Amino acid sequence: MAKIAFILLCHKDPLAIISQARQLTAAGDCMAIHFDARAKPEDFTLIHEALKDNPSVTFAKKRIKCGWGEWSLVQATLYAVEAAVDAFPRATHFYMVSGDCLAIKSAEFAHEYLEASDVDYIEAFDYFDSDWIKTGMKEERLIYRHYLNERKHKTLFYASLEVQKRLRLTRKIPEDLQIMIGSQWWCLRRRTIEWILDFTRTRKDVMRFYRRTWIPDETFFQTLVCHLVPEREIRNRTLTFLMFTDYGMPVTFYNDHYDLLLSQDFLFARKISPEAKDLKKRLGALYSAKGAEFKISDEGRRLYKFLAGRGRIGQRFAPRFWEVEATLGRERELLLVVAKKWHVGKNILGRIKQVTNLPVIEYLFDEESTPLPDLGGIQSTLGKRTRHRRALMRMLFEYFETDRLVICMDPNNIDMMQDFFSDRSTTRLLHIENHYSDEYLLGHAMRSGLAGERTPDDAIARLLPTIRSDVFFESDRIRDAGFEEYYCLRENGTAQENSVVLAGFLSLPVEKAAEIAETEGLFS
Repeated sequence: MAKIAFILLCHKDPLAIISQARQLTAAGDCMAIHFDARAKPEDFTLIHEALKDNPSVTFAKKRIKCGWGEWSLVQATLYAVEAAVDAFPRATHFYMVSGDCLAIKSAEFAHEYLEASDVDYIEAFDYFDSDWIKTGMKEERLIYRHYLNERKHKTLFYASLEVQKRLRLTRKIPEDLQIMIGSQWWCLRRRTIEWILDFTRTRKDVMRFYRRTWIPDETFFQTLVCHLVPEREIRNRTLTFLMFTDYGMPVTFYNDHYDLLLSQDFLFARKISPEAKDLKKRLGALYSAKGAEFKISDEGRRLYKFLAGRGRIGQRFAPRFWEVEATLGRERELLLVVAKKWHVGKNILGRIKQVTNLPVIEYLFDEESTPLPDLGGIQSTLGKRTRHRRALMRMLFEYFETDRLVICMDPNNIDMMQDFFSDRSTTRLLHIENHYSDEYLLGHAMRSGLAGERTPDDAIARLLPTIRSDVFFESDRIRDAGFEEYYCLRENGTAQENSVVLAGFLSLPVEKAAEIAETEGLFS
């Protein structure tokens, strides 16, 4: 039976720490606490007095002052780990948490999850080959010696670094170690923890190296686990659900995130807002629950990206290089069929081709698998097609040897429509207005990764109005753009009304356009 020893590093909010410890140990697990020596002495006294009689809680035998990015964070972790190993001989797994972490599954579920596979859970990527570090120092973290804290002594920190660079005072990385990097929120088996502690006692050279490494909590355990444990026994992931904004800041969870958190394929989540008292209460009770069932849909990160992206629509875009590319051709006509329901767009495109014999291309800027001729590689990926849109369209006009070309695109491509309408060529837009049932919107959510087969019904109920609003907002943006050659084909319009619209869009006699508008199942 799995038994978890939680390794808790904390420095504030003593009442929350006491509550967290009681909740996690009530289900049979245990905890070792390191409370930052920089914090108020009375806060530590409060925690110690409240938990000292709890046999499932122990404290690091030595407390040290911790600083972000310093070796002290790793040393504090090792002190807590040593205390847990000594105090809890029956602990099978050691799980690193912070005061901002809370369980999003029951202890029953967590124990069964850990028992299912005899592995360690830790995020670990090659330090030099991966792109885990997005900005800032990379090699400099390792090859130079760091004596100061960058956040507290920024000027001196970078002055020291600059002196070492000028004097070429580099140091060697231990030759037998492949430096790895990843999240510090790991869950390791007892055997692995014991191997690490043995390693720290015997490899003094490695310990000296890491004591002067910058941000070692992202590399120390990650490197040692990969050095000591067979690769087949490592799952390269964290069991703690966390997300970051585009500015590199952790996303904070609030009371209304309860259902979202429970549906993620993780055991814990951070950061939980200190003000989310209802969320803390519900998650605290959940850990001791028996027989709780969880529908794992794991759409959290995709959903966050979708919802956050909706707030950026009003941003002012810088000019793209393709906006200054040469024209598509003054005598050419680009006909855009814009439909959210892709199958409807493809139906209409197919009938246009049959009736007019114009060359048509389906969602070439939205669907990677759209059949396209070989144009020297520019057509090979969606990214290339989008970046070089005007060049691509010129080549397609030339390939089909035509001055009129019809393409389909999704309504979310408003910037691309504006780009084409700003060209000296003639651009016309046929906007398809459809009815959107809940069933269709749910299918759209699942296709785009915003929901899954196991997403709870109440989560779906909250998501569908957001998606419906987003669909209508895209349509409103197109109407409000003021495109000169704008035509609207409505699902609830009569065949006669739609024939007139198609005639204008395609420059056809109304009688000929009626062959398209009267097609049975055109909007099905």
